[in-house]
Amino acid sequence: MRFLIVAAALIAGSPSAPAADFAPEYAVKAAFLTKFVPFVDWPSATFEDAPTPFVICIVGADPFSDADERSIADQHLGPHPVVLRRLSTAQAGCHVMFVTGSASQSVTEALEDVRGTPVLTVTDTARTGAVIQFVMIDGKVNFDIDAAAAAANHLTVSSKLLALARSVGRGERR
Repeated sequence: MRFLIVAAALIAGSPSAPAADFAPEYAVKAAFLTKFVPFVDWPSATFEDAPTPFVICIVGADPFSDADERSIADQHLGPHPVVLRRLSTAQAGCHVMFVTGSASQSVTEALEDVRGTPVLTVTDTARTGAVIQFVMIDGKVNFDIDAAAAAANHLTVSSKLLALARSVGRGERR
């Protein structure tokens, strides 16, 4: 876990990144959104077309203040260019979805809209049923994984990522 936090902080704070005017925790969380991806398997049909972009969506209020854009600038995941979309409500076409909720749609409603589809859902809101939930402990970003939520979304989370999680739930709502 410490390796991922250090790696994420180094990427978010690299010399090529302009001075930040956002909370450092969100720089780390933004970096994690792409760092989780190699440890998750999507159904093979998800990426049948090689040039298909890998889409990371921010649904609801955007807490990242461009940290997300800096962390994914010019990145590729395999042959797939990484694309960032900001949405007010959950929509099809996202591979990773960071959900904060908005006046248009609550976190719970957004997660329900994509339940059962191959989307890695991430939030920092408690008791949501997201696949990954960020948790701040002593000023450090940690995360919990809900393995049942991953399975419901047809995703397989690597044992390496599960081992780094603070806790792994089996479907109980926290």
